[in-house]
Amino acid sequence: MKAGVFNRMYILGGFKVLKKTYSKDGKTCKVTFRIAPQNGTKRAYLCGNFTDWEKSSQPMKRLKDGSFSASVNLEKGQEYYFRYMLDNNRWINDEAADAYVANPFGTEDSIVRV
Repeated sequence: MKAGVFNRMYILGGFKVLKKTYSKDGKTCKVTFRIAPQNGTKRAYLCGNFTDWEKSSQPMKRLKDGSFSASVNLEKGQEYYFRYMLDNNRWINDEAADAYVANPFGTEDSIVRV
């Protein structure tokens, strides 16, 4: 199909960070989340309302360049809140998020729209 966007990728400083690949039937979207190498970080987790904010449900894979990546299939037409947990003690947002929203903890959550 030529109509519509089926693959979208955000690039920050030459680093691919958020990739959206829509299914052929248009019902779901595979979103690949990637964060740049973080000084000394050993573990990263993708947490969001699509994981009930449980870090253990979506650990990120550490890549050879030191970055971290995880992919999830999400229902199209929705907005999802997410953040990254680093080494069980530090939250960070995604610089390539579609938007940000205040959360009840006095910080912000990243938003991905699919």
